[in-house]
This record gives sequence, structure tokens and C-alpha cells, in this order.
Amino acid sequence: MSAVRTTRTVLATALVAGLTATAFVTPALAAPAPERRDHTATQQALQAAVDAGVPGAVAQARDGGDRWTGTAGDRGGDDRYRVGSITKTFAATVLLQLQAEGRLDLDDKVEKWLPGVVRGNGHDGRNITVRQLLNHTSGIYSYTGDPAFQEKVFGPGFLEHRYDTWTPGQLVGVAMAHEPEFAPGAGWSYSNTNFVLAGMVIEKVTGRPYGKSVENRIIKPLKLRATSVPGTRVTVPQPSSRAYSTLYAQGGPVHDVTELNPTLALAAGEMISDSADLQTFYRALLKGRLLPKSGMSELTATVPVNPDYPQFRYGLGISWQKLGCGTEIWGHGGGIHGSISEAYTTRDGRHTLAANFNADWTGDTQSVIDAEFCATTPKGADPKGLTAKSGQSGESARPAATLSGLVPMN
Repeated sequence: MSAVRTTRTVLATALVAGLTATAFVTPALAAPAPERRDHTATQQALQAAVDAGVPGAVAQARDGGDRWTGTAGDRGGDDRYRVGSITKTFAATVLLQLQAEGRLDLDDKVEKWLPGVVRGNGHDGRNITVRQLLNHTSGIYSYTGDPAFQEKVFGPGFLEHRYDTWTPGQLVGVAMAHEPEFAPGAGWSYSNTNFVLAGMVIEKVTGRPYGKSVENRIIKPLKLRATSVPGTRVTVPQPSSRAYSTLYAQGGPVHDVTELNPTLALAAGEMISDSADLQTFYRALLKGRLLPKSGMSELTATVPVNPDYPQFRYGLGISWQKLGCGTEIWGHGGGIHGSISEAYTTRDGRHTLAANFNADWTGDTQSVIDAEFCATTPKGADPKGLTAKSGQSGESARPAATLSGLVPMN
């Protein structure tokens, strides 16, 4: 579910020492310093979000040895936050690891692992593969689209039910009360139910909650110290900022929604992280540190999400974008109450970005992506970055509610 006090850049320079052919040692020579990337446009995009009403925004970027952190509004550069559907990439990575170990096949039918779970109103797990869960081609209805669920969990009912615990079975049951979006494999539709089921498959294969697999296979090996799978913990560890929402009431009052029971999302979007950890994760993933070559091929085998948006495609729990400047990036967006996040990297893992807005009703995170990877100045922004007016860049506008996070988008 996606917003300047300090900006810092650390630039690494390499020194080379030479030996002459006659064995005389020559003095160390300084190699040309790598060109420092200009993050002015990214900073302007953060400020534009705050000018649009986001209380606080933070972004971090790396490009080789260049590291930069920017904030706008009331945010800290090391803030932790709820990452929403970025959780999906973690879950998909675990399933690809399990396949590499021969413990399941992504072409297994869901019924094999979860007998009788995906049934009702035309849903049938005997005809849906695990792979179709991960690339959103299953046709399974998203439980977050259910009107009663929206009212209770995302609307005014949230204030009364924010601490409720949801089981995977309950969330899947909400989805099974509706008809499928389409027959398995016949289309593409972003469904949070797919990844609740994916988490259930991980648990069935391993005999442990999916979060333990994420911790043991990804968080600990990569030393992601700010990243966690919270379970029923309702708070966000420090350092962190508050999270705010209008609870999807246009022009309604702003509520502090920082505390909530994240079982409403589970493997579809419950995790907490920070911008540094997210970059480390996606860099490691795209560089092949977490999956064998065959797994990487499957992870990045994409399907179209909408014929009107050929610049967006979806792999296994990861999305691909071709930006207006031609740069291609991989990663995921995430939305949950009061928190909208983005985490992306170039395919070689060299240039990464992770950003977060601590509000869910305004601001344009796509403009932050375009600014960092394309140096695109947000429309209405002051050239000096002092009086940005709008967060709408228009460079690579996404199809609504396709690559968003857990939250139902306005």
C-alpha cells in the first residue's frame, strides 16, 4: 500500500597501482572518478509529493558506487515502513527456490498442495497451477475487491477492525464467494488472493509458516536487518514515521493508520522493510544470488498485463517496466494503509531505487521512478527544486490498479 531533511551521496573512487616492465614500482595513480549521478529530479519528485499533500517522502538510490538518500516533509532517511505487495517478490523467490530443490514444481496444480481450498462459484484449484498464482493468470478473484471487505478493512470500518486477525482460509473464503475473473490462463488480473494461496503452498511444502522461509532463505542470508515478516505484530519498528490515510473517502479526514494487524495481507503484502534493505534484496535477486540460472529465467518470463500498456509486463511476483526514456527496470510496487512503496532495479542490479510515501490518497510514486531512472523533472516543478507543484510526471503512467499494491486504488 506509496512520500528533505538531508541528502547525502557517497562516491567510491578506485586507486590503481602500476608496475613497470623493469620491475620499478611507480607511484599509485588515481583512476578517473566515476561520474556522480544527479538526483535533483528525484528530490524534486519527493518534494512534489509533499506539496500534493503527502506528509513525508523518502527515497534511496544506488548506482554502482554512488549512494544517495533524499527526504521531503517529516521523514527520516532510514525510516522503516510497510512495503505492501513488494512482499510478493519475496514469496515468489521462496517458491522458485523450493522448485530448484525439487520439492515442488510450479506447474503443479494448486489442488495438489491445497486440496479443496480453491473451490466455489467456478473456482477450481484442479485447473490452476502454482505458476499462474505467481504471474496473476489464475483468474482467481482478489479478496480485496470484495465490497464488504473493503468497507471493513479499508474504509471507515478499519477504525473498529484494525486489530482483527485474519486467517488465510478466511481471506480465500472471501474470494471464493465471487466468480473468477476468467478461466485459468485466459487473461491477466492482479489478485491478492493468488499470493495468500502462494504463502499457503509454501507452508504446506515446508511444514512451517511462509514467513519463516522468507526469514531463513532471504532475510538472514542477505543480512536485511530492517526487514521483517510481522505476523500479528501491529506496530512498525523504529526508526519509522507515522502512516496516514483518508480511508478512501474523497476529501475525508486524515487518520493515523500506523498500527494495524497485517494478517489482512499475509503473503500478499504484510512485510516491513526500509529503502536500503529493499535495494539490497532486488540487487541480489536480479544478480542471481538467490536463484539458479533456471530460476532466474522463470522469474523474468513475463506476460502482458494490458494491451494498452505494452511497457508493463509481469513475471513471477515481479514486474517489468520500460520507461519513457528507454530504461528497463524490474521490481514491484506496494500499497497498504498509509504507505505506498516502490522498489526497482536495472536488470544488471547496478542502478536501484526504493521509495515510500507515508500516505495513500495523494502523490505520484511513478514520477519518482521516472525522475531517478530517466532524470525526468515532475511537471510543475521549479527547475531548482524549490517550489514543485505537482507529482504527476506523465512519463510512464501505469494502468490503474494493475501494478499497485494491496490497497484498492481510487
